[in-house]
Amino acid sequence: MPITKEKTKSFVSKFGSNPKDSGKTEVQIAILTEKINSLTPHFQANPKDHHGKRGLIKMVGKRRSLLDYLAKKDVAKYRTLIQELDIRK
Repeated sequence: MPITKEKTKSFVSKFGSNPKDSGKTEVQIAILTEKINSLTPHFQANPKDHHGKRGLIKMVGKRRSLLDYLAKKDVAKYRTLIQELDIRK
């Protein structure tokens, strides 16, 4: 299930520096986290959806690489972001 425009705008306003800053690393990580969290119940109900699971794994990998980049750039932002989004690591 895709996330709504309102949800995306709320992430941009919360984690971005201005209302149109959707390319910031923190915003991208927050949006990917919301997509991953919304897809998790689908895969619990549909365990044989292997094509969808591949997309989920790609999203998790993309989020992981963005988190690694953020950890290299600014450790304080990285720590606050994983605490706010409740991401394990």
